[in-house]
Amino acid sequence: MATVRLEGITRQFGSAALGRTTTRVAPSAGIADITFEVPDGEFWVLVGPSGCGKSTILRTIAGLEKATSGALYIGDRCVNEIPARQRDVAMVFQNYALYPHMTVADNLAFGLQMRRVEVQKRQERIAEVAKMLAIDHLLDRKPGQLSGGQQQRVALGRAIARQPQVFLLDEPLSNLDAQLRDETRAELKRLHQQVGITTIYVTHDQVEAMTLADQIVVLDQGRIQQIGDPQTIYTRPSSRMIATFLGSPPMNVLRSVYDDAAFQVYGQRLPCPEPLQAKLQPIAGQPYDLGIRPEHLQFGAKSGHLQVEISVVEPLGREVLVRAQLPTDLSAQTQDIAFQCRPDQCPRVGDRAYVTLDLDQLFVFDVETGKTLVQ
Repeated sequence: MATVRLEGITRQFGSAALGRTTTRVAPSAGIADITFEVPDGEFWVLVGPSGCGKSTILRTIAGLEKATSGALYIGDRCVNEIPARQRDVAMVFQNYALYPHMTVADNLAFGLQMRRVEVQKRQERIAEVAKMLAIDHLLDRKPGQLSGGQQQRVALGRAIARQPQVFLLDEPLSNLDAQLRDETRAELKRLHQQVGITTIYVTHDQVEAMTLADQIVVLDQGRIQQIGDPQTIYTRPSSRMIATFLGSPPMNVLRSVYDDAAFQVYGQRLPCPEPLQAKLQPIAGQPYDLGIRPEHLQFGAKSGHLQVEISVVEPLGREVLVRAQLPTDLSAQTQDIAFQCRPDQCPRVGDRAYVTLDLDQLFVFDVETGKTLVQ
């Protein structure tokens, strides 16, 4: 096992790689100035929207992409010029990349065979890994005879059997159905606790990021936006992008204008608490984006901070997700807002009601930059 350290890693493509531009990396064009260190044995998750550079970072660590600049260390060794096969990392791809003509046992053994591990030790390791992943009854089958979940476990088993210093997982659950994804996610966490190998995991699924990670690296447009543990990222996001990306349902963002100790939200007055005024020191007429998570809104039919018109009701069993709009004047621009309520409080589509905001949980974002001003 080993630490993984990236120091100012940049990977550019096309004209940027040839030196014809020195401007910041454009979306999907590569990564820029990526710096972080994954301690030995920890599970880190890279998360962000499509094209943000997650997989490029993973492939650069694996040696499948070559960094344009910066230094990459696995343990104490700089591996910039070391080929992928000599980096002692194991990668699990989104499509599993199993050999279709080989049995499960042969797929598990392939990496060990390439390292010339003696036959007896190889067989012992295969049996151990297969039992750990509950695929020991599938060893004689070929990948085409397996379900998606079974193939995923074989791909993981092939990586585990090698006993590498680092695991790299590139959206390994994206091809599974929802129930199997939940089950396999829990299995992944259990496996990491058991084998303790340094792991870097790429996903666009914020639920996977929150539930699996020791630390989350949030990326956008090829750059790191924030690094922190899941609870910190959720409760103290550094920008509007992060606040709305992590959370299901996502954070509500309300466009407002400050005036006379209150925020004017599409013609409705939302009081600005004195502690918030002291932190923010707002100027009359200044626009702000206000953020509030759905769980911090309380539904009430007859009173509250903001009046809304119910547009969609989504029963989820123990709770109901309600989507609404404000204001209800169809001649004005509308603002969507989501909140949760109990099934016995469930409103009907078209109803007008009130929501009360927990103002202690209110975020204030800069309209232009999206940076968090107050949280």
